Parts: sequence; structure tokens; C-alpha cells
Amino acid sequence: MSTETIFTKIINKEIPATIIYEDEDTLAFNDINPQAPFHVLIIPKKAIATINDITPHDHALIGKLYSVAAHLAKEHGFAQSGYRVVMNCNEDGGQTVYHIHLHMLAGKALGWPPFSDRMK
Repeated sequence: MSTETIFTKIINKEIPATIIYEDEDTLAFNDINPQAPFHVLIIPKKAIATINDITPHDHALIGKLYSVAAHLAKEHGFAQSGYRVVMNCNEDGGQTVYHIHLHMLAGKALGWPPFSDRMK
């Protein structure tokens, strides 16, 4: 599986994205197909294809993704009202870009299970 994805191109600034946070290890940008009023993707700059590819050396980086989510929730006013973060893995898990990423959704009450009408 190639490590060159659309996210690699966003990290390298080869294609545009609305970046809302960046540091040396991570990048967060608006999802192009938002499912909530606030929907961003939080990615590591290191290319890791799926959750299955995370190694023990990546544990701190994965934790940092969640710290970035908490920071963004505070910064954008969702920390108290609530938000959701989810990471999909492989095709049946809904992953379409093979570079791990947290979806962060907020700005409305989120139901559970998501898309329950599709589970019939």
C-alpha cells in the first residue's frame, strides 16, 4: 500500500486545505464533506496507513492526536457541551484514506449509533 495519499499532499502543502492547527507532528483541517457544524480531521504528519499499523514507537504520537482534539474543543467552545472523535480502520470500518486520522465532530447533539438506518 502506497504511503502517498491526499493527506500527504496536504501536509506537503501541494493541495489546499483549511488548516486550523499545525505543529511539528500533527495537522488539523476542515473535512471537505462535513457531517457536523464543526468537522475536522486531525492527522499525524507521519504516514501510518491504518490503526493496525501503529507500533509501540507511535504511542506518544497517537496520544498527541487526542490532545490536539482536546485543545481544539476548548479553543472552539465545545469542551463542555461535548464532541466526538472517531478513527475508522479499513474498508468495512469506513476508512477511505489510508493515512490514520481522527474525525472530530461537534456543534450539534450527536446520536448513537451513527447512521443506524444503514445497519438494517
